[in-house]
Amino acid sequence: MYLCYMDESGISDSPGNTSHFVLAGLSIPIWHWKDCDREIEAIKKKYALEGSEIHVAWMMRPYIEQRRIKGFEGMDYEQRRSQVETYRKAELLRLQKSRRPRLYKQTRKNYRETESFIHLTYAERRSFTLEIGKCVSEWGFARLFAECIDKIHFDPVRTKKSVDEQCFEQIVSRFEQYLQIIGKPDTEQNFGLLIHDNNQTIARRYTDLMKKFHQRGTLWTKVKNIIETPLFVDSQLTSMVQIVDVCAYALRRYLENEEEELFELVFQRADRKDSAVVGVRHFTNPNCSCKICSSHRKSS
Repeated sequence: MYLCYMDESGISDSPGNTSHFVLAGLSIPIWHWKDCDREIEAIKKKYALEGSEIHVAWMMRPYIEQRRIKGFEGMDYEQRRSQVETYRKAELLRLQKSRRPRLYKQTRKNYRETESFIHLTYAERRSFTLEIGKCVSEWGFARLFAECIDKIHFDPVRTKKSVDEQCFEQIVSRFEQYLQIIGKPDTEQNFGLLIHDNNQTIARRYTDLMKKFHQRGTLWTKVKNIIETPLFVDSQLTSMVQIVDVCAYALRRYLENEEEELFELVFQRADRKDSAVVGVRHFTNPNCSCKICSSHRKSS
């Protein structure tokens, strides 16, 4: 049995506030699950993030208040958290009195989403994500699948699919084909299960799509090895879904901002056939020369 954890990065709507939408899946054999989880928890503990949900897009934002607190970097974790919480309470009170409801609401959301990481400097948060990426890069048994769509070049009328529907079909196809390839005629069939962060809107759509794939197959393959419909879980309680968030974020930030360090780590786990990357695709201009497209063309 192989577990394929899935998560996305970016906004699937056009234009949205990102140029790309990425859906990624990280497959691991079920017998390696506990070891993977243990390694991730050890890194979290090192940075006092036990029990915290890792959402890299929020983690890697600059926190202005940290720069405004004198001697912040010299404080211990407990002192840093206390100072930031005090600053934030005062700022929310100021915004309430200024009668700027939209700014108050957005600021409160920003504070809520970043609350788990306020004891870490930007450098420490960056170091944490790179340690996670290095850990994933060393999982030789893991395979990364991803569809990275440049929304400028995506035409839903021609494809007759939405951005996220195409991404899901591609991940299902590549994971299924991977399971078929690694199986051998004289051994038991390899089965796979998709596991996705819980979202009611996505859950209904992906469940319906998966039922159709079981009946008719995808555009690329019949579905013989992936069992059931996707399992939707609370990412706060499931470290492996959080790790796929890191992978999806790394791919998107490379394509949008040419940020290579984290990308180079997670991209090592992209599913390959010989030297060609077949598990990760960049849907964009045919002349794109990014590392994903260059590696993908080796298969043609």
